[in-house]
Amino acid sequence: MTDADWIWSYDGYDPPAERLREALCTLGNGYFATRGAAPEAPAGPAHYPGTYAAGLYNRKPTLLAGRRLEHEDMVNLPNWLPLRFRIHPDGGPDGDWFTPDDAAGGELLLHRQALDMRRGTLNRWIRYRDAHGRHTHVEQSRLVHMGDPHLAALRTKFTAEDWEGTVEVESAIDGMVGNTGVARYSDLASHHLTVMQTGAAADADDDPGIVWLRCRTGESDIRIVVAARTRAEPDGEPEHIRTHQSDFRVSQVLTLPVGPDRPAAVEKTVALHTSRDPAISSPLSAALDRVRRAPDYATLLDSHLMAWDRLWRHAELEVPGEAGHVLRLHLFHLLGTLSPAHTAELDVGVPARGLHGEAYRGHVFWDELFVLPYLNLHFPDLSRALMNYRYRRLPEAMRSAAAIGRGGAMYPWQSGSDGREETPEVHLNPKSGRWLPDNSRLQHHVGSAVAYNVWRYGQVTGDTEFAHSRGAEMLFQIARFWAESAVYDRQHERYRILGVLGPDEYHDGYPDRDTSGLDDNAYTNVLAAWVLARAVDLARTLPRSRRAEVFERVELRAGETDEWDDISRRLRVPFHRGVVSQFEGYGDLAELDWDAYRSRYGDIRRLDRILESEGDSPNRYQASKQADTLMLGYLFQPRELAEIFHRLGYAEMDDDMWRRTVDYYLARTSHGSTLSGVVHAWVLARTRHGEAWTHLRDALASDVADLQGGTTEEGIHLGAMAGTLDLVQRGLTGLETREGALLLDPAPLPELSEYAFSVRFRGVAVRMRLQPGQMRISVPEWEEAPACVVLHGDAVEIAPGEERLLPL
Repeated sequence: MTDADWIWSYDGYDPPAERLREALCTLGNGYFATRGAAPEAPAGPAHYPGTYAAGLYNRKPTLLAGRRLEHEDMVNLPNWLPLRFRIHPDGGPDGDWFTPDDAAGGELLLHRQALDMRRGTLNRWIRYRDAHGRHTHVEQSRLVHMGDPHLAALRTKFTAEDWEGTVEVESAIDGMVGNTGVARYSDLASHHLTVMQTGAAADADDDPGIVWLRCRTGESDIRIVVAARTRAEPDGEPEHIRTHQSDFRVSQVLTLPVGPDRPAAVEKTVALHTSRDPAISSPLSAALDRVRRAPDYATLLDSHLMAWDRLWRHAELEVPGEAGHVLRLHLFHLLGTLSPAHTAELDVGVPARGLHGEAYRGHVFWDELFVLPYLNLHFPDLSRALMNYRYRRLPEAMRSAAAIGRGGAMYPWQSGSDGREETPEVHLNPKSGRWLPDNSRLQHHVGSAVAYNVWRYGQVTGDTEFAHSRGAEMLFQIARFWAESAVYDRQHERYRILGVLGPDEYHDGYPDRDTSGLDDNAYTNVLAAWVLARAVDLARTLPRSRRAEVFERVELRAGETDEWDDISRRLRVPFHRGVVSQFEGYGDLAELDWDAYRSRYGDIRRLDRILESEGDSPNRYQASKQADTLMLGYLFQPRELAEIFHRLGYAEMDDDMWRRTVDYYLARTSHGSTLSGVVHAWVLARTRHGEAWTHLRDALASDVADLQGGTTEEGIHLGAMAGTLDLVQRGLTGLETREGALLLDPAPLPELSEYAFSVRFRGVAVRMRLQPGQMRISVPEWEEAPACVVLHGDAVEIAPGEERLLPL
């Protein structure tokens, strides 16, 4: 790959697009991340600087229409970016503070941003002519350090092309921030920081010193400190240095000589610490000490590059063309949000929108279902850490189940700091301006996603220590919840699960009922049956040394697994017109005139908002937001899916019925979620290449082209990004992990017929290169064990240092 393959760039300044660019140019290291906002631009319509620490939440009440609503947000932390400048030419009028919007009263001649994914830096070039005709060139580079998770740095270089004088630089830390990045949350309380204080500390080297700002979150009472050191580069001595303080902002002002042959540069180094950090005496002393000891920008950059280089070696991916370019961006943001080096040390889950913005309030949904399969084959320790987030919240999930009269664990649809249900009670439809009930907390299938991840992790890694302890506890408690949720229906002679929501989200009830929830959602019931069966298998195969302890911890009753086994074979799945019904009664709903709505509105991805604004409801129609029933084809190979249905007693489920089911829902889905493209591409990859590529192309474009219309600027869609990576890694290669071997059954798309990647399976690195008609597989010579690969039923053992060419 060339250097250009690693660069994601934007030429020109485009205010309506800047917030989208800021999200896609976010830099992170798994501990914290900062959006790619211009350092000199405050928050406003065109810009939204935001810095977020993984798992740092605060709860805040809001009075809305006479109701007291509580919501917990991932907190926007004090802004460390601010750095503005203006020129003072010798003998000429002073310039105004520069902003890209007015170019100091002149003209912006050049504005280019380039995200260097390989190096983990965001670079920017500006050239402008001010109101008096003077030309100035500015070059900036920033990093959020991948080696030291508490450090970030910004370097700015000024060149006076046709004038001499000084440049005045103000470097600040700004505490006047709130969670105001999502317009539809504007009616909700948004300021989470309190008890703010600023100060300055002398540096031992007698340079300009260090300024700092400390504060607390209002309810969670987390102390936060940001410390900054701003210096001129060693060969440039500032003429003046001044410090300005208020309760909410602290700054240093440097005046530097500059001329055509004398450029000037400043380096701003920042340390972030919170009271959650281990091995510190206080956040203030830790931040001051860290920023004092931090080296210059060039040295920081060297160690930062080494850390990123290690990550890229573990996550090799070579996909040619535009698809490869986007996939690298997806992988960059996955690693910046969930860094194996740092996230694995934290108590955090998978934030659905990354650390890139405030949409969904930074909550954890089921998106780990799309993220962990990729991580399992590259960074299994990180997968385990993310599942430990769920394990630590198992007691809260059990309390939630008990609150509705059931045993086991009911995981929340939206999770935050302590694992309680964070799904809001109401949500705003921006199309109609109305606040509506939010019933998505009925998506209890999130528990099955947790169980699925636990089981698949054990298959891939062979980590029996986790699978037979914490993993087993979660699996058993989730299975118990499903067993106690199932009610026996004598008419059908089947167990049923009533009053839930599936992944679709358009349907939250029946049009003729006042209550919320749907009955016998196929995805929910099939996955619940699978979870119960896996729990039974595990209970029977647990080693004797583990069995008594785990059974005691979950208080497993005599005969309870026999009940699970019975329910797992008799859960009801509805059918209509020769296809699987999304839920009981789906086939009785009215058909939507799709052509009419497309003609009237063009983009109908958010059909629910369109219908509600018309006084209608998607509950009346056979119309789905995203894959629901078809999610089963994403989680299970056709062989596995047939086995599950046959175990349930539905022998009529065969390839023909599944194809009919796929066709049926494809024609009735609006793809109002970025995850929809991933799932449909996966399901279609082996049967209809053209349609699979269309959906994959949409999934690749969903964030970079903001296909959902204004959502990406509020935070990237991490599940969709990881899902595209996993589609290339497992979906198109048919990669499965079973009985200590890698099973392959490639079905490449014509548009992606040649690419390469590596995985780590049972501690051994395996490199694969898919080519037309063949597959090259090798194990690096430094590995100590061989890898077993099974292609079309033929097993091949590949020794360290060996490469095998296998025909397809």
